[in-house]
Amino acid sequence: MSAPSARGSSLIGRPASDIDTPALVIDLDAMKRNLGRMTEFVKKHNIRWRPHAKLHKCVALAKMQIKAGAVGVCVQKTAEAEIMVAGGIHNVYISNEVIAPSKLARVAALTQKVATHGGQLAIAVDSTEGVIRLAQAMAQARLHSGVGTVIDVFVEIDVGQGRCGVEPGAAAVTLALEIRKHPALRFAGLQAYHGKAQHFRGAQERRQAIAQAVDAVRLTRQLIADQGMAVELVTGAGTGSLVLEAASGVYGELQAGSFMFMDADYARNERDPAQPQFEHALFVKTQVISSGSTHAICDAGHKSHAIDSGLPLVHSFEAETELEYFNGGDEHGVLRPAAGQQRLPSLGQTLWLIPGHCDPTVNLHDVMIGVSGGLRQGTVQRIYRVDARGALT
Repeated sequence: MSAPSARGSSLIGRPASDIDTPALVIDLDAMKRNLGRMTEFVKKHNIRWRPHAKLHKCVALAKMQIKAGAVGVCVQKTAEAEIMVAGGIHNVYISNEVIAPSKLARVAALTQKVATHGGQLAIAVDSTEGVIRLAQAMAQARLHSGVGTVIDVFVEIDVGQGRCGVEPGAAAVTLALEIRKHPALRFAGLQAYHGKAQHFRGAQERRQAIAQAVDAVRLTRQLIADQGMAVELVTGAGTGSLVLEAASGVYGELQAGSFMFMDADYARNERDPAQPQFEHALFVKTQVISSGSTHAICDAGHKSHAIDSGLPLVHSFEAETELEYFNGGDEHGVLRPAAGQQRLPSLGQTLWLIPGHCDPTVNLHDVMIGVSGGLRQGTVQRIYRVDARGALT
């Protein structure tokens, strides 16, 4: 194939068939339909939307989401926040705990930077020590700059994820009261994200999990209110459960982000009838490089897609033989016909894989190639840089 590199802008305007393999490709038409459905959903439910930029790690896509109505973005790392702000995103929430003094100094500096653009930085906490360290870093930055910048602080409660967050109730009240002691900190509300519920396969199981989370939020919110402090915002939710948080009456902001691309793991969920019909929009383009009597081999191994949520699905177009993907190592994928079928793909044939988990898959690539007009007959419209690739600190 004499096609130009998939990493270069020279691909723009060329047919999708010219994209070298393996490559990460966005079906722009599907992505825009997903974005439109989400925008319609949040307007209908009169709820804020702050998508996780850790999905795409791309400033251009973050700006697209904000143009569509998002209030800003969530990130999980200080470095991700710095990259988003450097790219012109000035409403950023680090929905994670930051403890290291060196990182907190960066957070404080970033707070001042976004403030000069009329923006706001926010962060989550789940310990008294974390609050005190954050306050110290902010006080130091204010002393050096002479500017009284304030950071929004959310108390994270564990509503079932079993990861970060204090127990709902009294422990969260203690943190809210601690935040109130420090002039550079503003208590902004509660972080209540149930990550596990996003991947419960049954719709009823998800409903039960989020119902319990909502009860925990209500209890915590009331106990904080009893101390004379308003809980202005409860933020959380993901693609798998967003309809439930939106209907709860207690969540004011959704953090769903994966709906933009919709990976194979989300496709395994039983769809809630109230949820918008999101489509797969992120694919790994690959090519068959070897063919035997029982299997074929493609050139997209684990270096091109993450496997923490399972192996990718092979996208099946109409009237094509369905294939299953098996572990072939770093550089290879093993392809076999699905049950009841026999035909294998031919040598050189192009295939499209749906990643098991989009977020870490994106982090394996420098760019995402945007195609309009369909994966096979479409045209490359844009090269999206993965700006926050490897931003782990």
